[in-house]
This record gives sequence, C-alpha cells and structure tokens, in this order.
Amino acid sequence: MIFALVGNQNCGKTTLFNQLTGSNQHVGNFPGVTVERKEGIIKGRSELVVVDLPGIYSLSPYTSEELITRNFVLKGHPDAIIDIVDATNIERNLYLSLQLMEMNVPMVIALNMMDEVRANSGSINIPLLSQELGVECIPISAIKNEGVSALIDAAERAARQRKLPVKVDFCTGPVHQAIHSLAHLVEDHACKAGMSPRFAATKLVEGDAPVIEELQINENEKEIVAHIVKEMESELGTDREAAIADMRYSFIEKVCRKAVIKPQHSREEIRSFKIDAVLTHRIWAFPLFLFIMMAVFFITFGPVGSFLNNLLSSLIGLLSQEVEKLLVYADVNPLLRSLVIDGIFTGVGSVLSFLPIIILLFFLLSILEDSGYMARIAFIMDKPLRKIGLSGRSFVPMLLGFGCSVPAVLSTRTLASERDRKMTILLVPFMSCSAKLPIYSVFAVAFFPKYSTWVIIGLYVLGILIGILTASVSKKTLFKGKPVPFVMELPAYRMPSAKNVIMHMWEKAKDFITRAFGIILLASVVVWLLENFDFRFYPVENSQESILASIGTLLSPVFRPLGFADWRAASALLPGFTAKETVLSTLSILTNTTENLGSALQNIFTPLSAVSFLVFVLLYTPCVAAMSAIHQELNSKGATALTIFYQIAIAWVIAFLLYQTGLLLGLG
Repeated sequence: MIFALVGNQNCGKTTLFNQLTGSNQHVGNFPGVTVERKEGIIKGRSELVVVDLPGIYSLSPYTSEELITRNFVLKGHPDAIIDIVDATNIERNLYLSLQLMEMNVPMVIALNMMDEVRANSGSINIPLLSQELGVECIPISAIKNEGVSALIDAAERAARQRKLPVKVDFCTGPVHQAIHSLAHLVEDHACKAGMSPRFAATKLVEGDAPVIEELQINENEKEIVAHIVKEMESELGTDREAAIADMRYSFIEKVCRKAVIKPQHSREEIRSFKIDAVLTHRIWAFPLFLFIMMAVFFITFGPVGSFLNNLLSSLIGLLSQEVEKLLVYADVNPLLRSLVIDGIFTGVGSVLSFLPIIILLFFLLSILEDSGYMARIAFIMDKPLRKIGLSGRSFVPMLLGFGCSVPAVLSTRTLASERDRKMTILLVPFMSCSAKLPIYSVFAVAFFPKYSTWVIIGLYVLGILIGILTASVSKKTLFKGKPVPFVMELPAYRMPSAKNVIMHMWEKAKDFITRAFGIILLASVVVWLLENFDFRFYPVENSQESILASIGTLLSPVFRPLGFADWRAASALLPGFTAKETVLSTLSILTNTTENLGSALQNIFTPLSAVSFLVFVLLYTPCVAAMSAIHQELNSKGATALTIFYQIAIAWVIAFLLYQTGLLLGLG
C-alpha cells in the first residue's frame, strides 16, 4: 500500500518522512530540499510504503520538481494521499489541499506544527475543520513525533475503505457554471486519462496545457472550452487563473472563519523580523554576508582546521609505519609491500587526512542552513544575480556546488524556467566543490604558508568570477531572455537542531570516506601500477620508465605554457576526471610521500606554476559523477560535450594568462 506525502515547500514533509520511516533524509530550513521522490517503508508496518515528494504550491507545475509530484499523484496511483499542511499558515497551505481533493483520491490532512499554533494562542477545531473540508484532519507535530501514529492509522483506514473527499464542489456563480459544464463535456476523456472529471474541468478552466494534451479533446471541444471560459471571464471581469484562485481562497476563508483561531506572531517570527531588519538590510545585507562567509573559511582553513588536519595526518603516518614494520616482519613480497604502503596508504592517506576540514566546513554551513540564513542569502543575491541574467533562486544550487556538484546540478529542478536551469547548470562546476579542498590546502601551505587561507579564498572567488563572466556572455548568446520573477518563502529563524547538524556532517563525512575507500583507493592502485610497470608489464626501478611517465611526457607539452611541464603534474590531472581528490593522491604516490608532501611538490612546481596548477584544477571539467548529472539534466550529448570542452578550454586559457602575466611581471 503506497502513500504519497504531498505538501507545500518547507512545511515539514521530510521531517515527517523521517519520523514515519526512520530514514535520515537531509532536513533543511530552506525551501527545495527534496528535489526527487524518495520512498521508505513505515516503521513497524512493512506493508505500508510512503513516498516523499518535492514540495509544491499548486498542481499547475512550473518547475520539473513540481512536475515530479503531479505526475506521481496523477499517474503513480497512490492508495492514499497524506497532505501535510503547515497549521501556522493554514490558509495558504489549504490552497493545495483543495486541488488534491478535486482529484477524488483517498486522502487525509496532517495539520503539522500544531504545537506552535497552541504555543502562540491559536487553535483549530479539528472535528469542524474535517467536516467543512470533507476530509479527515489529524493534528501532528512532526518534529516532536506527536500524532504520527494516529496519522498512519487514519491514512491506512482511508486507503482500505476508499474514503474519498466528501466535498469537492466549493465553487459558486460563473466559475461553478463553467466547471460543471466542462465536467460533463470531458467526462469520458477524463475517465480514459485516469483523472476525475471535476479535476479535469478545473484544469481546462485554468488552461493547463499538459492536462489538455492528456485529455485528447478534439478541435470542436476545444472551441467549446474556449467559449465557456471566455463567458466566465467576461461575467467576472477577471482572467481564468485569477477566477479559480478567487474561488478557492473564498472557500478557504469561509472554512477558516468557522474553525480556526489564527495564532499570534510567535516569538520566532518576531525574532526573525528583528534579525532580518539587519541581515537583509538594503545596505548592510551584502557586507554582512561576505563577513559571515569569510569567517566560515577562516575557521575552516585557519589554525583549527590546520591543527586537526595535521593531527590526523600524523596518525595515518604512524599507522603506515606500523603496517610497514608488520609487512617486513612477515617477509611479504617487496612489490606487494610497495603497493600497500606506497600505493594505498600514501594515496588514500593523503586525502583522508583532510576529513576534519571537510567536517568542519559542513558543520558551519549546516548551522547557517538550519538557522534559516541560507534562504536569506538567496534573497540577498537576487539583485546581483539579475545583472548576469539569473534570479536569486539560482544561488541555492550554486551554493550547494561548494559542497558537491552532483546535488547542486540536481537541485536546479527547483528553477521554474528552462533557460534559468540550463544557465545555472553551466555555472555550478565553477563553484569549487569540497573534493578540491585537500589540493588547495596542500599547495597553499607548501608555497604560501603565511597567506594560505587567503589563497584558498582567492580560488573560491576566482571560480565565482569566471562563473559570472560565463553567465554574462551566455545571456547575450546561448540564453537570451530575462530570468523569471523570484519568489521564495523565507522560513523563521530557528536554533539549529543538533540532530540535523550532526546528521548533515555525518552524510558528508560518510560520502568522503566512501569515496576515499572506493574511487580513490581504486585510482591509487591503478596509479601505483602505472608508475611501477612498463608497457610490457615488467617492474621498473626508475618511475621515469613507467607507463604513467610515458603518458605524462606525451601530455606535458600541452601544459608547458602553463608552467608545469613535469610529467608528474600532467599525470596527476588525468585521475582527477574520476574524482578530484585523486589529483592529490596521485601526486603523493608519484613523490612517494604522505606527511611532507608540500616539500616534495616544491621540486615539481615554482610558486607561480603552483598557482597556475591550482587555477587549472579549479576550473577544469568536474568529476564523472557530476558530468553524468549534467548530462541527465541537460538530456543532450552535444550540450554535455560542449560543457566538457568549454571547462577544459577556459581552465587552460585562464591558467595560461595567469602564468604568462606572472612571467612578464618577473614573478616566475
């Protein structure tokens, strides 16, 4: 038995999903956390499955994530709908509920955040509300796990007894006449398409193109629809969409007058107004945002992050020495011993030592997200982003790109415009992902120890600037037009939940460790083999005679103008296509060092060529997983190939200009 979990953005769907299933889906205090459907079995009820769908405000989809939700509700044939409603904003949330009721599918309404309603002197007459809506309403608090078991029982009861909404006819006057006339006209078409006549008729009045196409009505019927809608608009003196919206909100207001005493502004809301007066101030918002992000970077890459990194690096070094002693004592074959120590420990260990920095960065970012500040950043960034042809909503995927490009690319589904989606996807790879952090840290400390934090911040800023340049050019060429209007709900500021913050940190740590013992381990073994064998697969004493040296030597002329002609530098970039962390693990293997890699790199790079190398790593094509996500979202081999070529080309050109300018200024 399948239940569809449907509701507005930021109403607590994912929190409820976690309570129902015991899953640990990421919960964020900003809209658009769920960008694809997630399924889970309800705890203790193995026969019941719940599907968490992206948040929507209406069944007239504007974004691909809204389309996911509507298609599942329409075509996935759930046994019942659990409509989760934010009880503190009940009038706005019930707008979607009325549309779900029109679909004539068994459903229950979960009135979430009832604890906040009561705490702020509000109340809801649950039996009266259920009677007025014709759907059973269950009061819950998802975050406190209150009323959740009663909700499961009600949803199962509705599904087994096929309890359809009692009231679906809440229209009056010209709208009533139009909907009922069209319901009779398209009844047969609606039944064939698997939708209720009432729902189909309402969508015809709204002019919903996908539904009109699914109904397969002929030209004569389309003319009748147009005539009925035109008459309705003429009588009401308004357009079709406004007429339907007015009809629904009039009914909602009537119901709420009877059954709801609105809560007063909560302490959280009052506090949010006061904080927003400063953090979203017309003048101070942007400088404060920059200050906050600079503080995050200084804490991450400053003394705290460096100490934790050095501590773990020393522990890995000690473990490597002990394992080597054990292998020597066991008289293990020297070649196998080299694979374990010089390949696996050196390759994986060099990357794994940066785990504390990754955890620290995402600890700070998850605090900003859970507090509600992330949504404000999107609001603050709307004005500057419009200058390059995007809206503030594009900033959320771009911000996620600093963590990992894959979820960042997938989150572009929250954007309403196809133009905005494609432009944002093109920009995401320029936002430096966390996989590049270990590379930046090693090079910055090795070549610029006094200014290492500033060098890392500079790389992040450069990525953003190249992204801005790319957007500015593409809005005049590939993506002409204007960004869609920016509408985003700003959630109340909340104290970050320790559970959510720890869970977010654990997700990132687990992902990093999984990559270290997956892709990076495999890449380290492959690099070790290529470095220790020739083309006839005989072991070599000098790594310059190896397969990898031959490949690197072949590529080195391409990178000579960028300042790093050494075959080891060229060779290290190749595994970076699989995962960016492997660039560092490859350099560790090729220089045969883990703990003092910085000193070894000084034999390969000068400070100027090191900067050039870092810029190339920053800008060149992201990992295979990210490119796969880009291909999936763009759905075009040509566009994906163009993206790959553009990234490599821009990386080469910028690194070339930087290095050659440095030489002209005598910095080489």
